[in-house]
Amino acid sequence: MTEAEGTYYTEERWQNWLTRLEEEEIDPENEDSARLLLNLQDDAAIAVAKVLTAYDDGELDEAGALEEIERVRDIVLAECEFDDEEKLILVDGVQTSLVCVFYAAEEYVHAGVADEATVEEYVRAAADAEANDEMDAALSYLVQAGTRIIDGDELDMALVEDIDYGLVSEWVNGLDSLQAALEDPEMVEEDEDGADAA
Repeated sequence: MTEAEGTYYTEERWQNWLTRLEEEEIDPENEDSARLLLNLQDDAAIAVAKVLTAYDDGELDEAGALEEIERVRDIVLAECEFDDEEKLILVDGVQTSLVCVFYAAEEYVHAGVADEATVEEYVRAAADAEANDEMDAALSYLVQAGTRIIDGDELDMALVEDIDYGLVSEWVNGLDSLQAALEDPEMVEEDEDGADAA
């Protein structure tokens, strides 16, 4: 599907999700609230997946794909202004999860697929790096894992069960959204506020 420049994701689209979040009572333990947060994350991952698909299909060259990824990243990672501190923290969690998605997408376009280890080995190396407070290395390993996921390798989320909660588990969560988005780029349902599937 060919999309005009700048239409893979828009500021209005992200804002629609934030408006929904602002208007609703949010309880992360509640299934509907958890789904809203996941949809917020998945929707951004879908935009990245569409850019990557367009790149693989030759509809975007390297420079165009990198520009579109940067455009989505700038929208999604912009600072939010909520009065509700708890909701700010929840959105920050979504943004944190997506950081690795953007880096992995850029790495895939710019340098191709990492071939020195499997997805599982990269994830375990990232967890080890985090345990040693080597967060740059941890992110780098997961970016490499991300390029393999984009190329079709599978991320087994059972891996996360062995990882202490922290940045690595958040980043892996983002890669899981990217994997799902690559498999089904139309999965976020339409809603009455206009944050519908692109």
